Amino acid sequence: MRGGLARRAMVAALLVAPVPALAVPEAAGKGAAADPLRGQLLVAVPQMPDPRFARTVILIADHDSGGAFGIAVNRPIGTRSIAELLRAMDEDPAGAQGSLTLFAGGPVEPTVGLVLHTGDYRTDHTTVVTKELSISSPRPVLRDTAAGRGPRKLLLAVGYSGWAAGQLEAEIARGGWALAVPTEALVFDMDRAQVWDAAYARRVESL
Repeated sequence: MRGGLARRAMVAALLVAPVPALAVPEAAGKGAAADPLRGQLLVAVPQMPDPRFARTVILIADHDSGGAFGIAVNRPIGTRSIAELLRAMDEDPAGAQGSLTLFAGGPVEPTVGLVLHTGDYRTDHTTVVTKELSISSPRPVLRDTAAGRGPRKLLLAVGYSGWAAGQLEAEIARGGWALAVPTEALVFDMDRAQVWDAAYARRVESL
C-alpha cells in the first residue's frame, strides 16, 4: 500500500471495528532503501518547539513520498482492564484477566485505537511495519489476548501522529527530530519515564 491515499486507507481500516481484511504493505520487508524511515524511532530533540511533542518518541509506521504516520510509545495516559476494553467494543469479557496501559499515540484521531505489537502475531487485520513490529486493530488483539493467544508484547495507543507530503522530512532537516533504531526493550519494556533519554542516547545522524 503506497502513497498518501493508500496510507490513509490503511489507517482508517485499522481504526474501525470490525475491520476489513488488510494486506501487508507493499514495501514491508524491502529495507530502508525502499522506505527509509519506516520502523525507525523519531525522537524529539530537547529544543522541540511544539509542546505537544516535547520529549516524545514515535515509532514511524509508514513513510513515503505522500507523507508519514507513527505512534508515540512513551505517553501513557491511564490503565484499563482488558475486560473493560472488550465490553467497550461489545465483546464478551468472560474470562478476561489483567489490564493494559493506554498510550496517547498522537494528536490525530485521539478517540480511536491502534495496537503496536511484536511480530509473532498476525491476523487479517495486521499491517507489518518491520519483521519485529506490526500494527493491528484492537478488537482481534484484545480478544486473542484475553484467550491467551495474543502477541508476546503489545502497546495499545489511542490516536496517532501524521505528516503531509514532505512535512516530516522538513522538520528533520530543521533539526526538530532525531532518528534512532528501535529495540524491543525500548518500545515495550522500559520504564516509560526513561524511554526518551534512552532513545535520544541512541540517536544517529542518518539512516
